[in-house]
Amino acid sequence: MAKQIQAIRGMNDCLPEQTPVWQLVESSLRNLMASYGYSEMRMPIVEMTHLFKRAIGEVTDVVEKEMYTFDDRNGDSLTLRPEGTAGCVRACIEHGLVYNQERRVWYIGPMFRHERPQKGRYRQFHQFGVEVFGLNGPDIDAELILLTARLWRQLGISEHLTLQLNTLGSSDERAAHRTALVAFLEQHKERLDEDCQRRMYSNPLRVLDSKNADIQALLADAPRLADFFGEQSRAHFDGLRQLLDAAGIAYEVNERLVRGLDYYNYTVFEWVTQSLGAQGTVCGGGRYDGLVEQLGGQATPAVGFAMGLERLVLLLETLEKTDNAKAPVDVYLCTMGDGLTAAGFALAEQLREAVPALRLMTHCGGGNFKKQLKRADKVGAELALILGEEEVAQGVVTVKDLKQGEQQTLKVAELIQLLAGKGA
Repeated sequence: MAKQIQAIRGMNDCLPEQTPVWQLVESSLRNLMASYGYSEMRMPIVEMTHLFKRAIGEVTDVVEKEMYTFDDRNGDSLTLRPEGTAGCVRACIEHGLVYNQERRVWYIGPMFRHERPQKGRYRQFHQFGVEVFGLNGPDIDAELILLTARLWRQLGISEHLTLQLNTLGSSDERAAHRTALVAFLEQHKERLDEDCQRRMYSNPLRVLDSKNADIQALLADAPRLADFFGEQSRAHFDGLRQLLDAAGIAYEVNERLVRGLDYYNYTVFEWVTQSLGAQGTVCGGGRYDGLVEQLGGQATPAVGFAMGLERLVLLLETLEKTDNAKAPVDVYLCTMGDGLTAAGFALAEQLREAVPALRLMTHCGGGNFKKQLKRADKVGAELALILGEEEVAQGVVTVKDLKQGEQQTLKVAELIQLLAGKGA
Protein backbone atom coordinates (compact mmCIF):
# COMPACT_ATOMS: atom_id res chain seq x y z
CA MET A 1 0.00 0.00 0.00
CA ALA A 2 1.44 3.37 -1.04
CA LYS A 3 2.35 5.78 1.75
CA GLN A 4 -0.30 8.42 2.30
CA ILE A 5 0.71 11.90 1.15
CA GLN A 6 -0.02 14.67 3.64
CA ALA A 7 -0.03 18.46 3.44
CA ILE A 8 3.23 20.30 4.12
CA ARG A 9 3.59 21.28 7.77
CA GLY A 10 2.14 24.74 8.34
CA MET A 11 0.23 24.74 5.04
CA ASN A 12 -3.30 23.78 5.96
CA ASP A 13 -6.42 22.68 4.14
CA CYS A 14 -9.57 24.72 4.68
CA LEU A 15 -12.36 22.14 4.84
CA PRO A 16 -15.98 22.66 3.72
CA GLU A 17 -17.11 22.91 7.36
CA GLN A 18 -14.64 25.76 7.92
CA THR A 19 -15.22 27.85 4.80
CA PRO A 20 -18.49 29.60 5.85
CA VAL A 21 -16.69 31.78 8.42
CA TRP A 22 -13.95 32.54 5.85
CA GLN A 23 -16.62 33.56 3.35
CA LEU A 24 -18.21 35.78 6.01
CA VAL A 25 -14.90 37.58 6.58
CA GLU A 26 -14.07 37.85 2.88
CA SER A 27 -17.51 39.17 1.90
CA SER A 28 -17.40 41.68 4.78
CA LEU A 29 -14.02 42.92 3.54
CA ARG A 30 -15.14 43.21 -0.09
CA ASN A 31 -18.30 45.10 0.85
CA LEU A 32 -16.36 47.37 3.20
CA MET A 33 -13.81 48.33 0.56
CA ALA A 34 -16.54 49.02 -1.98
CA SER A 35 -18.25 51.32 0.52
CA TYR A 36 -15.03 53.40 0.79
CA GLY A 37 -14.40 53.49 -2.97
CA TYR A 38 -11.23 51.35 -3.02
CA SER A 39 -10.28 49.15 -6.01
CA GLU A 40 -8.98 45.57 -5.96
CA MET A 41 -5.42 44.74 -7.08
CA ARG A 42 -4.18 41.21 -7.85
CA MET A 43 -0.43 40.49 -7.88
CA PRO A 44 1.66 37.35 -8.58
CA ILE A 45 2.47 34.97 -5.73
CA VAL A 46 6.11 34.73 -6.88
CA GLU A 47 8.40 37.78 -7.23
CA MET A 48 12.12 38.43 -7.76
CA THR A 49 13.95 37.92 -4.45
CA HIS A 50 15.70 41.29 -4.53
CA LEU A 51 12.29 43.03 -4.44
CA PHE A 52 11.74 41.87 -0.87
CA LYS A 53 15.35 42.44 0.18
CA ARG A 54 15.14 46.06 -1.00
CA ALA A 55 11.66 46.70 0.36
CA ILE A 56 11.60 44.84 3.68
CA GLY A 57 15.28 45.19 4.60
CA GLU A 58 17.97 42.53 4.55
CA VAL A 59 18.44 42.62 8.34
CA THR A 60 14.91 41.54 9.25
CA ASP A 61 13.57 38.21 10.44
CA VAL A 62 11.46 37.94 7.29
CA VAL A 63 14.41 38.17 4.88
CA GLU A 64 17.02 36.47 7.08
CA LYS A 65 14.98 33.50 8.29
CA GLU A 66 11.49 33.19 6.84
CA MET A 67 11.36 33.58 3.05
CA TYR A 68 10.79 30.66 0.70
CA THR A 69 13.48 31.39 -1.91
CA PHE A 70 14.67 29.25 -4.82
CA ASP A 71 16.48 29.51 -8.15
CA ASP A 72 14.40 28.86 -11.24
CA ARG A 73 15.68 27.13 -14.39
CA ASN A 74 17.09 30.40 -15.71
CA GLY A 75 19.12 30.90 -12.56
CA ASP A 76 16.94 33.78 -11.30
CA SER A 77 16.37 33.94 -7.55
CA LEU A 78 12.62 33.91 -6.89
CA THR A 79 10.65 34.12 -3.65
CA LEU A 80 7.12 33.21 -2.63
CA ARG A 81 5.73 36.52 -1.41
CA PRO A 82 6.03 36.90 2.39
CA GLU A 83 3.85 40.05 2.43
CA GLY A 84 1.82 42.11 -0.02
CA THR A 85 3.06 45.71 0.09
CA ALA A 86 6.30 45.21 -1.86
CA GLY A 87 4.54 43.43 -4.74
CA CYS A 88 1.76 46.01 -4.81
CA VAL A 89 4.27 48.88 -5.00
CA ARG A 90 6.23 47.05 -7.71
CA ALA A 91 3.05 46.55 -9.77
CA CYS A 92 1.99 50.19 -9.38
CA ILE A 93 5.40 51.45 -10.50
CA GLU A 94 5.62 49.01 -13.41
CA HIS A 95 2.19 49.96 -14.77
CA GLY A 96 2.43 53.69 -14.10
CA LEU A 97 -0.39 53.76 -11.55
CA VAL A 98 1.06 56.09 -8.91
CA TYR A 99 3.20 58.75 -10.53
CA ASN A 100 1.63 62.16 -9.90
CA GLN A 101 -1.76 60.63 -9.04
CA GLU A 102 -3.81 59.25 -6.18
CA ARG A 103 -4.51 55.51 -5.95
CA ARG A 104 -6.40 53.52 -3.29
CA VAL A 105 -6.23 49.73 -3.66
CA TRP A 106 -6.75 46.51 -1.71
CA TYR A 107 -5.71 42.90 -2.20
CA ILE A 108 -6.30 39.50 -0.65
CA GLY A 109 -4.49 36.20 -0.99
CA PRO A 110 -1.90 33.70 0.29
CA MET A 111 1.52 34.70 1.65
CA PHE A 112 4.39 32.41 2.70
CA ARG A 113 6.85 32.48 5.60
CA HIS A 114 8.94 29.61 6.96
CA GLU A 115 8.06 30.05 10.62
CA ARG A 116 7.46 27.58 13.42
CA PRO A 117 3.77 26.76 12.91
CA GLN A 118 1.48 27.57 15.83
CA LYS A 119 -2.16 28.47 16.29
CA GLY A 120 -2.92 31.62 14.30
CA ARG A 121 0.49 31.61 12.56
CA TYR A 122 1.18 29.33 9.62
CA ARG A 123 3.70 28.93 6.79
CA GLN A 124 1.04 29.56 4.19
CA PHE A 125 -1.28 32.21 5.52
CA HIS A 126 -3.80 34.55 3.97
CA GLN A 127 -3.54 38.29 4.17
CA PHE A 128 -5.84 41.18 3.39
CA GLY A 129 -4.08 44.46 2.67
CA VAL A 130 -4.87 48.06 1.73
CA GLU A 131 -2.42 50.54 0.15
CA VAL A 132 -2.96 54.23 -0.63
CA PHE A 133 -0.57 56.28 -2.81
CA GLY A 134 -0.30 59.99 -3.48
CA LEU A 135 -1.73 61.40 -0.23
CA ASN A 136 0.58 62.72 2.47
CA GLY A 137 -1.70 64.16 5.15
CA PRO A 138 -2.87 62.58 8.41
CA ASP A 139 -6.44 62.48 7.06
CA ILE A 140 -5.80 59.36 4.94
CA ASP A 141 -4.01 57.70 7.89
CA ALA A 142 -7.15 58.37 9.93
CA GLU A 143 -9.42 56.98 7.19
CA LEU A 144 -7.59 53.65 7.20
CA ILE A 145 -7.98 53.39 10.96
CA LEU A 146 -11.68 54.36 10.75
CA LEU A 147 -12.12 51.74 8.05
CA THR A 148 -10.67 48.98 10.22
CA ALA A 149 -12.72 50.14 13.22
CA ARG A 150 -15.87 49.82 11.10
CA LEU A 151 -14.92 46.24 10.20
CA TRP A 152 -14.58 45.30 13.87
CA ARG A 153 -18.04 46.77 14.55
CA GLN A 154 -19.57 44.86 11.66
CA LEU A 155 -18.04 41.61 12.91
CA GLY A 156 -19.10 42.31 16.51
CA ILE A 157 -15.58 42.26 18.00
CA SER A 158 -14.86 45.95 18.71
CA GLU A 159 -14.72 45.55 22.47
CA HIS A 160 -12.01 42.90 22.14
CA LEU A 161 -9.55 45.03 20.16
CA THR A 162 -7.34 47.94 21.22
CA LEU A 163 -5.70 50.43 18.87
CA GLN A 164 -2.01 51.12 19.56
CA LEU A 165 -0.54 54.16 17.83
CA ASN A 166 2.92 55.64 17.36
CA THR A 167 4.95 57.78 14.98
CA LEU A 168 8.47 57.01 13.73
CA GLY A 169 9.14 60.49 12.40
CA SER A 170 11.19 61.18 9.26
CA SER A 171 14.22 59.25 8.05
CA ASP A 172 16.56 62.04 9.16
CA GLU A 173 15.04 62.09 12.64
CA ARG A 174 15.33 58.32 12.92
CA ALA A 175 18.98 58.52 11.81
CA ALA A 176 19.79 60.99 14.59
CA HIS A 177 17.94 58.84 17.12
CA ARG A 178 19.71 55.74 15.81
CA THR A 179 23.12 57.25 16.57
CA ALA A 180 22.07 58.03 20.13
CA LEU A 181 20.37 54.64 20.60
CA VAL A 182 23.42 52.70 19.37
CA ALA A 183 25.65 54.67 21.76
CA PHE A 184 23.28 53.78 24.63
CA LEU A 185 23.18 50.09 23.67
CA GLU A 186 26.97 49.94 23.41
CA GLN A 187 27.18 51.09 27.02
CA HIS A 188 24.98 48.14 28.07
CA LYS A 189 26.09 45.54 25.53
CA GLU A 190 26.72 42.88 28.18
CA ARG A 191 23.05 43.06 29.23
CA LEU A 192 21.70 42.53 25.71
CA ASP A 193 20.54 39.11 24.56
CA GLU A 194 22.01 37.53 21.43
CA ASP A 195 19.21 38.77 19.16
CA CYS A 196 19.55 42.40 20.33
CA GLN A 197 23.33 42.31 20.04
CA ARG A 198 22.94 41.16 16.44
CA ARG A 199 20.49 43.99 15.68
CA MET A 200 22.32 46.70 17.62
CA TYR A 201 24.15 48.01 14.56
CA SER A 202 22.09 46.63 11.66
CA ASN A 203 18.58 47.57 12.84
CA PRO A 204 18.68 49.09 16.35
CA LEU A 205 15.10 50.36 16.21
CA ARG A 206 13.93 46.73 16.34
CA VAL A 207 15.63 46.35 19.72
CA LEU A 208 12.87 48.60 21.08
CA ASP A 209 10.35 45.92 20.00
CA SER A 210 12.08 43.14 21.95
CA LYS A 211 9.77 40.77 23.83
CA ASN A 212 12.46 40.16 26.47
CA ALA A 213 11.28 41.69 29.77
CA ASP A 214 14.86 42.37 30.93
CA ILE A 215 15.59 44.25 27.70
CA GLN A 216 12.43 46.31 28.09
CA ALA A 217 13.48 47.25 31.64
CA LEU A 218 16.88 48.34 30.32
CA LEU A 219 15.27 50.43 27.56
CA ALA A 220 13.41 52.54 30.11
CA ASP A 221 16.46 54.81 30.15
CA ALA A 222 17.17 54.66 26.39
CA PRO A 223 16.93 57.78 24.19
CA ARG A 224 13.32 58.40 23.12
CA LEU A 225 12.61 58.74 19.41
CA ALA A 226 9.98 61.38 20.23
CA ASP A 227 12.72 63.69 21.56
CA PHE A 228 14.20 63.90 18.05
CA PHE A 229 10.99 64.91 16.24
CA GLY A 230 10.75 68.21 14.40
CA GLU A 231 7.69 70.37 13.85
CA GLN A 232 6.42 68.46 10.79
CA SER A 233 6.49 65.06 12.50
CA ARG A 234 4.72 66.39 15.57
CA ALA A 235 2.10 68.19 13.47
CA HIS A 236 1.34 65.05 11.45
CA PHE A 237 0.90 62.91 14.57
CA ASP A 238 -1.12 65.58 16.37
CA GLY A 239 -3.35 65.95 13.32
CA LEU A 240 -4.00 62.21 13.22
CA ARG A 241 -4.84 62.09 16.92
CA GLN A 242 -7.24 65.02 16.58
CA LEU A 243 -9.10 63.27 13.76
CA LEU A 244 -9.34 60.02 15.74
CA ASP A 245 -10.52 61.92 18.84
CA ALA A 246 -13.20 63.68 16.77
CA ALA A 247 -14.36 60.32 15.38
CA GLY A 248 -14.56 58.77 18.84
CA ILE A 249 -11.81 56.19 18.16
CA ALA A 250 -10.02 55.26 21.39
CA TYR A 251 -6.29 54.51 21.18
CA GLU A 252 -3.13 54.06 23.24
CA VAL A 253 0.13 55.77 22.28
CA ASN A 254 2.84 53.09 22.41
CA GLU A 255 6.32 54.59 21.89
CA ARG A 256 7.83 51.09 21.58
CA LEU A 257 5.67 50.22 18.58
CA VAL A 258 7.99 50.16 15.56
CA ARG A 259 6.51 47.40 13.30
CA GLY A 260 8.68 44.64 11.85
CA LEU A 261 9.59 46.01 8.41
CA ASP A 262 12.16 48.64 7.48
CA TYR A 263 10.04 50.78 5.18
CA TYR A 264 7.78 52.50 7.76
CA ASN A 265 7.96 56.22 8.66
CA TYR A 266 5.64 58.62 10.52
CA THR A 267 2.41 56.83 11.47
CA VAL A 268 2.46 53.20 12.61
CA PHE A 269 -0.46 51.40 14.25
CA GLU A 270 -1.64 47.99 15.40
CA TRP A 271 -4.96 46.57 16.51
CA VAL A 272 -4.23 44.09 19.31
CA THR A 273 -6.33 41.68 21.35
CA GLN A 274 -5.94 39.87 24.68
CA SER A 275 -8.21 37.04 23.50
CA LEU A 276 -5.64 35.05 21.50
CA GLY A 277 -2.76 34.73 23.95
CA ALA A 278 0.66 35.46 22.48
CA GLN A 279 -0.66 36.01 18.96
CA GLY A 280 -2.23 39.34 19.85
CA THR A 281 -1.78 41.51 16.73
CA VAL A 282 -4.77 41.22 14.39
CA CYS A 283 -4.02 44.14 12.06
CA GLY A 284 -1.08 46.48 11.59
CA GLY A 285 0.22 49.12 9.24
CA GLY A 286 1.47 52.63 8.79
CA ARG A 287 3.05 55.14 6.47
CA TYR A 288 5.95 54.28 4.11
CA ASP A 289 6.61 57.43 2.10
CA GLY A 290 10.06 56.38 0.86
CA LEU A 291 9.29 52.90 -0.47
CA VAL A 292 8.08 53.82 -3.98
CA GLU A 293 11.29 55.76 -4.66
CA GLN A 294 13.36 53.02 -2.99
CA LEU A 295 11.95 50.50 -5.50
CA GLY A 296 12.65 52.67 -8.54
CA GLY A 297 9.62 54.93 -8.81
CA GLN A 298 9.17 58.67 -8.35
CA ALA A 299 8.93 59.90 -4.75
CA THR A 300 5.34 59.16 -3.68
CA PRO A 301 3.68 59.34 -0.25
CA ALA A 302 2.06 56.04 0.76
CA VAL A 303 0.26 54.42 3.67
CA GLY A 304 -1.37 51.04 4.21
CA PHE A 305 -2.14 48.13 6.51
CA ALA A 306 -2.51 44.36 6.44
CA MET A 307 -4.28 41.73 8.52
CA GLY A 308 -3.81 37.97 8.73
CA LEU A 309 -7.11 36.28 7.99
CA GLU A 310 -6.29 33.08 9.91
CA ARG A 311 -5.87 35.14 13.06
CA LEU A 312 -9.07 37.11 12.42
CA VAL A 313 -11.03 33.88 11.81
CA LEU A 314 -9.53 32.40 14.98
CA LEU A 315 -10.63 35.47 16.94
CA LEU A 316 -14.19 35.21 15.61
CA GLU A 317 -14.33 31.52 16.52
CA THR A 318 -12.81 32.11 19.96
CA LEU A 319 -15.35 34.83 20.72
CA GLU A 320 -18.19 32.75 19.17
CA LYS A 321 -18.99 35.52 16.68
CA THR A 322 -19.71 33.20 13.74
CA ASP A 323 -23.53 33.15 13.83
CA ASN A 324 -23.69 35.15 10.59
CA ALA A 325 -21.54 32.60 8.76
CA LYS A 326 -24.06 31.01 6.41
CA ALA A 327 -24.31 27.32 5.70
CA PRO A 328 -23.72 26.68 1.97
CA VAL A 329 -27.31 25.53 1.34
CA ASP A 330 -30.63 27.32 1.89
CA VAL A 331 -32.98 24.73 0.39
CA TYR A 332 -32.75 20.95 -0.11
CA LEU A 333 -34.93 19.26 -2.73
CA CYS A 334 -36.12 15.72 -1.96
CA THR A 335 -37.87 13.47 -4.50
CA MET A 336 -40.13 10.68 -3.26
CA GLY A 337 -40.99 7.93 -5.74
CA ASP A 338 -39.58 6.15 -8.76
CA GLY A 339 -38.97 8.12 -11.92
CA LEU A 340 -39.16 11.58 -10.29
CA THR A 341 -35.48 12.52 -10.61
CA ALA A 342 -36.06 14.32 -13.92
CA ALA A 343 -39.03 16.23 -12.46
CA GLY A 344 -36.87 17.21 -9.47
CA PHE A 345 -34.10 18.52 -11.70
CA ALA A 346 -36.62 20.49 -13.76
CA LEU A 347 -38.13 22.10 -10.64
CA ALA A 348 -34.66 22.91 -9.24
CA GLU A 349 -33.61 24.65 -12.44
CA GLN A 350 -36.90 26.57 -12.57
CA LEU A 351 -36.35 27.83 -9.01
CA ARG A 352 -32.73 28.79 -9.67
CA GLU A 353 -33.81 30.70 -12.76
CA ALA A 354 -36.54 32.56 -10.87
CA VAL A 355 -34.50 33.27 -7.73
CA PRO A 356 -30.84 33.72 -8.85
CA ALA A 357 -29.45 34.05 -5.33
CA LEU A 358 -31.06 30.79 -4.19
CA ARG A 359 -28.65 28.17 -2.86
CA LEU A 360 -30.44 24.93 -3.60
CA MET A 361 -29.07 21.39 -3.38
CA THR A 362 -30.89 18.55 -5.14
CA HIS A 363 -30.73 15.12 -3.50
CA CYS A 364 -28.84 12.51 -5.52
CA GLY A 365 -28.06 8.88 -4.83
CA GLY A 366 -31.49 7.56 -3.86
CA GLY A 367 -32.56 6.67 -0.34
CA ASN A 368 -35.76 6.86 1.67
CA PHE A 369 -37.44 10.02 2.91
CA LYS A 370 -35.84 9.86 6.36
CA LYS A 371 -32.36 9.61 4.84
CA GLN A 372 -33.03 12.58 2.57
CA LEU A 373 -34.25 14.79 5.42
CA LYS A 374 -31.24 13.79 7.50
CA ARG A 375 -28.99 14.88 4.65
CA ALA A 376 -30.90 18.18 4.33
CA ASP A 377 -30.34 18.88 8.02
CA LYS A 378 -26.65 17.94 7.81
CA VAL A 379 -25.92 20.47 5.05
CA GLY A 380 -27.61 23.21 7.08
CA ALA A 381 -30.64 23.80 4.86
CA GLU A 382 -33.46 25.90 6.29
CA LEU A 383 -36.16 24.40 4.06
CA ALA A 384 -36.74 20.97 2.53
CA LEU A 385 -38.80 20.80 -0.67
CA ILE A 386 -40.61 17.52 -1.08
CA LEU A 387 -41.68 16.38 -4.53
CA GLY A 388 -43.64 13.12 -4.68
CA GLU A 389 -45.99 11.58 -7.20
CA GLU A 390 -48.98 13.33 -5.63
CA GLU A 391 -47.24 16.73 -5.73
CA VAL A 392 -46.29 16.24 -9.38
CA ALA A 393 -49.83 15.26 -10.29
CA GLN A 394 -51.28 18.35 -8.57
CA GLY A 395 -48.57 20.79 -9.66
CA VAL A 396 -47.56 21.65 -6.09
CA VAL A 397 -44.56 21.27 -3.77
CA THR A 398 -44.52 20.39 -0.08
CA VAL A 399 -42.32 22.78 1.92
CA LYS A 400 -40.95 21.70 5.31
CA ASP A 401 -39.32 24.23 7.64
CA LEU A 402 -36.43 22.25 9.13
CA LYS A 403 -35.94 24.72 11.99
CA GLN A 404 -39.57 25.09 13.12
CA GLY A 405 -40.94 21.74 11.94
CA GLU A 406 -43.89 23.37 10.15
CA GLN A 407 -45.06 22.13 6.76
CA GLN A 408 -47.18 23.59 3.94
CA THR A 409 -48.10 22.81 0.34
CA LEU A 410 -47.61 25.52 -2.28
CA LYS A 411 -47.99 26.00 -5.98
CA VAL A 412 -44.70 26.64 -7.77
CA ALA A 413 -45.51 30.34 -8.25
CA GLU A 414 -46.25 30.65 -4.52
CA LEU A 415 -43.02 28.83 -3.69
CA ILE A 416 -41.04 31.24 -5.84
CA GLN A 417 -42.61 34.16 -3.98
CA LEU A 418 -41.74 32.57 -0.64
CA LEU A 419 -38.12 31.96 -1.59
CA ALA A 420 -37.69 35.44 -3.07
CA GLY A 421 -39.19 36.96 0.10
CA LYS A 422 -36.62 35.16 2.25
CA GLY A 423 -33.90 37.08 0.48
CA ALA A 424 -32.44 34.01 -1.18
